[in-house]
Amino acid sequence: MSTTALLPVVPVDLASLLLVEFPFERRYVLDIVYVSLYVSLTAVALSTLFSVPVAMLVGFSEFPGKGAVVAVINTGMGFPSVVVGLMVLFAVSNQGPLGSLDLIFTKEAMIMSQFVLAAPVITGVSLAAVTSVEDGVRDAAYAMGGTRLDVALVTIKEARYGIVTGVLAGLGRAISEVGSVLIVGGNIKGSTRTLTTAIQLEARQGQFELALVLGALLLALVLLINGLVLRLGGGRI
Repeated sequence: MSTTALLPVVPVDLASLLLVEFPFERRYVLDIVYVSLYVSLTAVALSTLFSVPVAMLVGFSEFPGKGAVVAVINTGMGFPSVVVGLMVLFAVSNQGPLGSLDLIFTKEAMIMSQFVLAAPVITGVSLAAVTSVEDGVRDAAYAMGGTRLDVALVTIKEARYGIVTGVLAGLGRAISEVGSVLIVGGNIKGSTRTLTTAIQLEARQGQFELALVLGALLLALVLLINGLVLRLGGGRI
């Protein structure tokens, strides 16, 4: 009799093998990725809609205190994230001006904090791009009978690669944020847990494999977004 026939037949459970190979819930990771993308992309989109017009207004206008406004914008690019988180937490708390909206520990509060962090970055870089456009471009637009809106659109077209760079910088600031979203979001599983807060939590709990996987996902997302923008921009950014 063959010795192989004497060996007990052990049923192979594919699910158990997958669990050993990947010691984390796939749904858990997908929820974290979704929350990160939803919060960061929404915050950056709103920041862009706010920041580009502000950059155009400041870049085109001459008014008393313009230097101070530019200094405030540049200072805002380095806002400490925990201070922003405390400010937003106060605003959405029961005693704050937005307390009636019940936004504490929600995605909306996290979007607010990331908006505050991303807006100065996008505004500052966009302002630098707008002011770097040669005066001859605007003069030519005026000479051809263009309105202020036409001149603004021409300037945006000339400065578009610098503006996109600012948006990318704002996205990098938003999606890599930990302190403010942890304060206003609470790091709630399945609700407000992002890639960065999950990495911090899993690393503290000794779940280094999962923390490394989440870190790789975060890096891959940033590289993917940058690659798409660079491809759309023809590599000129």
